[in-house]
Order: sequence, then C-alpha cells, then structure tokens
Amino acid sequence: MSDYPSQPPPPVNRDGKTPHVMIVGAGLAGLFLAILLDHQGVPYEIYERSKETKPLGGLMCLNANILPAFEQLDLFEKLKSISLPNSGTSIYKSNLELIADVHGQNTEELFGYSYHIFSRPDLYDVLLARVPSERLHLNKKVTSIAQGNDGVMIRCSDGTTYHGDILVGADGTNSGVRQSLYKMLQAENLLPESDMETLNKGFSCLVGTTDPLDPEKYPILKSKGAVLSQTIGDGNQHTWSTVNVPGNRICWTVISQFASTSEAEDEKFRNSEWGSDANEGIINEVKDFLVPIGGTMGDLIGATQAKGISRVILEDKIFETWSHKRTVLIGDACHKMLPSAGQGAVNALQDAVVLANCIYDLKSLSSDDVSAAFDDYRDQRYSHAVEQYKVSKFNAKIIYGQTFFERFMRHVLLNYMPTSIQVKSSMRNLEYRPQATFLPLTPKRGKGPVLPQKPSERYEAEQAESQASVL
Repeated sequence: MSDYPSQPPPPVNRDGKTPHVMIVGAGLAGLFLAILLDHQGVPYEIYERSKETKPLGGLMCLNANILPAFEQLDLFEKLKSISLPNSGTSIYKSNLELIADVHGQNTEELFGYSYHIFSRPDLYDVLLARVPSERLHLNKKVTSIAQGNDGVMIRCSDGTTYHGDILVGADGTNSGVRQSLYKMLQAENLLPESDMETLNKGFSCLVGTTDPLDPEKYPILKSKGAVLSQTIGDGNQHTWSTVNVPGNRICWTVISQFASTSEAEDEKFRNSEWGSDANEGIINEVKDFLVPIGGTMGDLIGATQAKGISRVILEDKIFETWSHKRTVLIGDACHKMLPSAGQGAVNALQDAVVLANCIYDLKSLSSDDVSAAFDDYRDQRYSHAVEQYKVSKFNAKIIYGQTFFERFMRHVLLNYMPTSIQVKSSMRNLEYRPQATFLPLTPKRGKGPVLPQKPSERYEAEQAESQASVL
C-alpha cells in the first residue's frame, strides 16, 4: 500500500482510447470496479481517505441481481466459501412471540441462485485480495478536484495531487468527490436544487460480527443454512436481528428509529460514517434485549471485538447529478439506500459493472466522449436505482417502523399477503442482472425472466474479427 508523492499527468495513451482511471474510495464498489478494470487492462489507482483498510459492517446478502457478474470474474466460488444460503426469516416481538415466518419459495429453481448471506468484512477481504497492493493509496482524503479538456486532477489534504483521464467518486455517503463536484456546478448554476438538499435521516444502525461461538450454546450454528431472526421492539424504537455465518459466528444488527429530525441531526453530528466510536450509550440501551437464538444482545456484543463494532446514521437520497465532464459517481455517493431491502451494496456493485462497460466502449479520451459514456451509464442505471430506493424505503417502514400505522401494515403484509404476490415481487426485483459485456456472459439460470442488457459494440466487433481470422 504505497504513499506516493504528487504525480504528473499520465502519458498520453497511444491508442487514444485507454483511460487512466482514478478511483476515490476503497469500499466494495471501488474495489469491484478496480477488478473489472483489471480484466480490461485499464490502468487505475485507488485513493482511500482512511489510514488503514477497515472492513467494518455486519450482515450482507447477495443474490441473482449481481451473482452472474461474480461468476464472470471468478469470484462466485470464493463467495460461496464465506457464505451460507438463506434458509428463511423469522420475525418476533420483543417477548419472542413469533409474528411471522418468511421463507423463500424455490429460490434457486426460480432465480438460479440462492440468497447468499455472509459478513461484510469477509467479502471486503475477498475483493481486496484481488487488487494489487501498489494500486491502493491510503490516507488520501480528497479536498478538491479540477477538470478540463485534457484530464482531471485531485488534490488531497496532505497537499499531494494526482492526475488521470477519469475520476470515479466511490467514496460513500459523505463523498468528498461529490461535494467538490457539486460546489463547482453550483458556482456555474448547473446543479439542480434537489441535489443541494441534505439526505433524509430516519434511523441509526449498530452492527458487528462475533468471534467464533460455541455451537452447543448456540445450536443455530450447526445449521447448513443461514437463519435470519428479526425482533421488533415493543414500546421502544429498536429492531434487532441475528444471522449465522460460516466460522461459527453471528452477524447482529440493531436499527433504531429517530423520534425527530433534530435527534437525527444531533446523532449525525456526533457519529462518523461507519465509525466504531461513541457506541457505549446504545450498547447499554440494548444489552438486555432477548434474541431468539438464545441469550441477549449483550451476550453477542460482548463476543464481538470492539474494533469490529460500528455505528452509522442511516440516510437515504437519490441524487440527480451523477457525473459532469470527466468525473462520475457510483454507489452511495449518488444513491444512498436504506439497508431494509439489502439493495444498497448490490446497486453499488451494479454501478461498477455498468460503468466498466461504458468505459470499455469509450470512443476516445476526449472530454465529450468521456461525458457521453457517463451519460450512458446513468441512463442504464438511474431507473433501476430509483426503483430499489423506493423498495428499500417501503421495506424500512415494514420491518423497522414503530408508528401505529407501520405496525398495522407489518401485521397485514406478513400475515395475509398471498405467496404468489411475494414470488411475483421477488421475480421483479431479481430480473435485472447486469453483467460485464466485455467478458463471456454467464448463462441464464432459473425459470424467472431476465431483462435484456445493452451489448458492447466493441466486444461484438472484436469477437467477429476473431472468428473471421480463424476462418
């Protein structure tokens, strides 16, 4: 992991089409994009604001929305080794009275893939291992950007500067790249008013993954599938969940609904993004909560290393401006979703796939062609991101909401919704499966429909030329 001094602009590529890409942010989306670019032979560097890579987080789930791309990149088998297929979800009241059992209906048969559940730090380590260490530069907080006809530059808080043809802001909810870009656009009266508004804040989230536990004490660890248990507080604003993952560990989560906007703003001020500080108050508040797998939340938190416990304010917003000239945003930097539908990380990874496709089909490195490629990326992704944003927002009301109306909706939907409607909803959510169009496509799996994808003109031409040369 190098700490380079200021770098001059990269040499002009002889073919005029292969860009030098600067990725700001070494989260899941940034690492996944780097792996995709590696397959293209596109040079890149990653600049991460943290002094060290900190794979924080808890439960994650990936499914047919993105797993075909994992197969293309030879990551699927590794993912399976760190995950368990979801066996279903049980929802309880705080006294452990069962509210509902929700089980997938022939998931693999319908969609071609199981829902794979794992600890987010484990996936992070898998992706990080695929990125050459010399490509990752730590302690590089971007403070400003500048872009023109010939390239783009970032300036970091330590005074260093770096240059490239393309700048990708994959630096999360509080994206420094987005803030710098929007400041420039606002000065030119090019930024929509909606993009100037703050993100919505309704919940906070405390997450962690335990150290290995005794299967005799927690029999759920003997299960061959991941069993998700969710408990909804009665008379308090908390919802907590547990799920077993490989290695005899438990991923746990506590979601807390804010009583007011002012409370949310105060919490946002006190807590950094996915930080491990200032957790003592909420831990004391939830430590005696019962969990269906046995014991209390305090038992699980006590079995989790302090550095692996993190808290974040759950914000949500769809930004309208995803790019300008040579700068483009992906993941939480342009669409922050609530985790209630498990689609935040999935959509960030989908962004990386589609953006990589657009970079592969670049006509030239001119500012106009780069900008056109970014417009194409947004055109392909925006409607899908908006749809999942709405699904996540609705799901949050059902599984986290504590108002009378939200409790009523939860009771009706969990107990009276026909299975056929549940399956239809899942099929709609999983029919969009973007793949890398510059690699051989993963065959369609499952009986459910799959939306067509825009092909790569360059890849098709290269394949036709290759076949012609053989003949």
